[in-house]
Formats: sequence, C-alpha cells, structure tokens
Amino acid sequence: MLTRRHFIVTTAALFSPPLSGPLLASSWPTETRKAEWDAQVTPANYDPATSNPWGLHSRFLPQRVIANDDLTPGDVHVDAVARYLYHIEEGGTAMRYGVAIGRGGLYEPGTYTIRRKVRWPHWTPTQSMIEREPEVYARYGDGMDPGPQNALGSRALYLYVGDRDTYLRIHGTPYPRSIGSRASSGCVRMVMAHINGLYDKVELGVMARLYPAEDALGTRS
Repeated sequence: MLTRRHFIVTTAALFSPPLSGPLLASSWPTETRKAEWDAQVTPANYDPATSNPWGLHSRFLPQRVIANDDLTPGDVHVDAVARYLYHIEEGGTAMRYGVAIGRGGLYEPGTYTIRRKVRWPHWTPTQSMIEREPEVYARYGDGMDPGPQNALGSRALYLYVGDRDTYLRIHGTPYPRSIGSRASSGCVRMVMAHINGLYDKVELGVMARLYPAEDALGTRS
C-alpha cells in the first residue's frame, strides 16, 4: 500500500543515448512483428494480478493500492527502497508494479517529465557504459535492434528535464528475475508484460519522480 509518509525526491532508469546516425526504415519492426513479440512476452491466459512464470515475490505483481491524497493522477512515482513503481489514478488509487533499479552509485534521484514513449524501441549503450564494462556493452556500440532480447524490452518511457533528454528510461527487461534488485546500469526495469499494460495509460507530459535508494537514505543525519 502507498503509505502516507513524505516522499523524498529520487531517480532511476536506463542510460541510453540516441542511436548514432539516421535509422533505416527497414530496422523498425512492422506492426505484425510487434504483435508477435507482445504475444511472446505475455504469459498464456495472462492475469496481471496472478500470472507469475518469472517466479517473482507476489508483492511485485501489479495491484491497485491507496494513493496519497496530494498526488496528481497520471504521474509516476518510483519508490527505490521498496522497488515499486506507482501510476497514480483518479479517485485516490494507484497501480503498483515491482521494479529493479540501478546498482550502487549508478542510481540517481530526480524529477522528470515523460516526453517520449516507444513500443519495441532500439537501444544503444552510452559511452560511459561501454568504458565501464566493455566486455558487456562494446558489442552493442552501434546499437541493438528491437526485439525480446533488447535491453529496453517491449516498451520504453523516456525521461526529460525540460526539453533535454536525460538518457534515463523506465523500460521493460529481458531479465524479469532481476525485479526487486539493484541490477541495472541506472535503469528502472519492469517485467515486459507489466509495462505493456502500463504503457498506454501513461500520457506524454506527465511527471516521473524517482525517490532515493536505501544507500542515500542511510547517509542522512
């Protein structure tokens, strides 16, 4: 349940720059292919509240909870300590989802605006990611085509400050068992079937506020 405690400003999401150079039209999947991938990442007879082929703790499955009175419907809040994302609804409720966040110092707090949404996005690691872990990211320096193994998964919400793309993302992940952990290079990860349900409900221009992780809270006096 979303508690009445005061939210403290924070962040999490994936660092990924725009692809270098123009994208070829042939590199974008067709609507038919996207639908095939959606079916591939969605469990049979999918029920968001109970379907769990990923073996997650039940608290990370989507559920409707009570929201704080002062939160704006449509906005997104990420509780980095509990590993929850809340999408605030009309009528005093929110949909809650389990997430994974960035490991260690790669997690950054902040308040952002969602200014872009992409279904089955491309992905390119940042130069800092390549320099930090070349054995993991160097092979993707020219970008990764969309698909179920793409690092951004099936959906991506792009976080901006003003008109500036921060390269932070809330996105699906091909590693659903990481939900509840600190596993990414700064991203907020969601199960692909979960973000598929969230995606159409999130409007462009809404706020995304990502709150401090446990290590940041522990340094407070």
